[in-house]
Order: sequence, then structure tokens, then C-alpha cells
Amino acid sequence: MIIVMKPRAKQESIDRIKSIIEEKGLFAHISAGHEVTIIGVVGDKAKLMDQNLAIYEEVDKIVDVTESYKLANKKFHPDPTIVNVGNVTIGGDTMVIMSGPCAVESRQQLLATAHAIKKAGAHILRGGAYKPRTSPYAFQGLEEEGLSYMKEARDETGLPVVCEVTSLDAIESAVKYVDMLQIGARNMQNFYLLKEAGKTGLPVLLKRGLSATIDEWLNAAEYIIAAGNPNVVLCERGIRTFETATRNTLDISSVPVIKAKSHLPIIVDPSHATGVRAYVKSLSMAAVAAGADGLMIETHPDPSIALSDGPQSLSFDQFEELTEELRPLVSIMGKRL
Repeated sequence: MIIVMKPRAKQESIDRIKSIIEEKGLFAHISAGHEVTIIGVVGDKAKLMDQNLAIYEEVDKIVDVTESYKLANKKFHPDPTIVNVGNVTIGGDTMVIMSGPCAVESRQQLLATAHAIKKAGAHILRGGAYKPRTSPYAFQGLEEEGLSYMKEARDETGLPVVCEVTSLDAIESAVKYVDMLQIGARNMQNFYLLKEAGKTGLPVLLKRGLSATIDEWLNAAEYIIAAGNPNVVLCERGIRTFETATRNTLDISSVPVIKAKSHLPIIVDPSHATGVRAYVKSLSMAAVAAGADGLMIETHPDPSIALSDGPQSLSFDQFEELTEELRPLVSIMGKRL
């Protein structure tokens, strides 16, 4: 449930309600706006059955929350969350573009990519050091060696870096090098991994699972937030359907649905959604128009020889062309690149 206080309620009244909730062994999540403070109750609300909180003078109303996710719920936190990744903010008035190779293949490849995407207007460098692949024989990533290249690229360009983690060992290594952790689609419901990522305090990029509903996705985000980390960014990367013309089906409707249900920022990954570079531009435009807070675009110095996801990766020239074509639409949507 949520308890909506009257406009400009006194702090002592807010503290009184908070104390009652906590005395029952529940957690009180305070969301203080300019006029109204909302107190979210996390836990078994039946423990409050003997407390008629509505009788307190500065309580305006009590609203039941039927969704199983609470901390990720817009009812608990009406104002949009802004997530800071290094010197970049996600969820504000900037259309954030993350870009880089699917897999870090070498120092030269990553540094060349970092400089090229920064020149074209990207804000965050992405790269895979741990690669969970469908085939056990496919390239699995350079692991900590790849992470060291990401840190070097950040030091040279100033771009914050994000990398997927697939295990507790990967988390323990990554926190020494990166600014943001990514939980990939295959691990969206690896609840132990979610909790451990949350405990690091680093921002977490949470990709939607291949067949996950939006509510399942938000419940996964709840695990990270409940571990004490509110800095979660959602990433729509396409879901599995009967369609075979594209690698996945980009659920562009997830952007406005998330905006209605949650306060968390959401970005879109058209590269993984389609698996075809020719479609990346159109779906990037659609994501911007739908109100996304950012994009994740795969780039590579030479996609024809990429060790992972070459067919969906853009060359440096193609990426620069895309960012230039996005600028007018981003401006129309009230944001900037």
C-alpha cells in the first residue's frame, strides 16, 4: 500500500507514520515531492490491519498497490528516477547513446571504437568481456583482460563504460573496472545474480528476458532495488515471437508501458532486437519517438570480421550517420544528443 500525505505535511507527522510502519517489521519507502510526500509500505500489509492510519490528521488517503513490485512502481515513486553513470545522466533531458562492440576482441579494436563513437556523439562505451553464447563453442569473451581494455578506453576518452556480468566472479572482477553493470536477457531472472549486482551500488542496466512479460521484468528490477540499489536502467532488446524475419521482435510499446508503470528510465537496443543492421536506423527513430531515454547501438571497426553479432553491428561511418540523422528528432522530443 501507499500512504499519501496531505500537501506540505509536517515532518513530524511523516516520521510518526514511518515509525508505526517500521514497528510492525515493515519497510517504509519515503518519496518526498515538492508538495506531497508518499510513504510506500513494503512487506506484508496485513501486519497493519490493527492500525487505522487514515485517522491521522495529515494523512490524505491510503491506496492499495496490487502489483507485486513495489520499489520499481511509479505509485511509490511518482517522479522519474535519474541514474548517474560516471559523468552521464540517464533519464534526464539527454538522449543517451551507449555504443561499442558486442564483444571486446582486442585492445586495438576497443580503443579505436571508443574514439570513433565519442567523435560521433556517443555518451557511454559498451563492450562484452563475458559472453553467454547459445553455442558453447562460440567466442566467450576475454573476461578480465577485456575489462582492463575497457578501463583504458575510459581513461583515454572520458566515456563511462558498461559491461555484462554473468556470475559472482564476473561481478567481483567488473567492479574494479567499469561504471555500470549489465544483466543480460538470459540472466534477467537469475535472482541471486540480481541481488549481488544490487549490493555493489554500481548502476545496473537490466535487459528484458527473451520471453519475459513487463511485470516479470519489473519484478526483476525489484530484486536489485530491494538489495539497496535504486540505480536501475531498463533495456528493451526484443522478445521471442513466432516471427523469423528478425532475430527478435522489438516491443516498442514497452517504452510507454514502462513510463506508465515505473519511474525507472528505459533505453532500447535495436541491434539485438533485429539482428540486421539495415533495420537499426528505423527502430532507433521509433524508440526516440516513443519516449525512450536512450539507445544501445552495436558498432565495430569491421563488422564483417566481428567475432560476435557482426550482421547487426554498424561501421563507424554508419554510426556517425545515424547519430546525425537522430538529432532533429531528439530535439523535437525535447531532448538533446
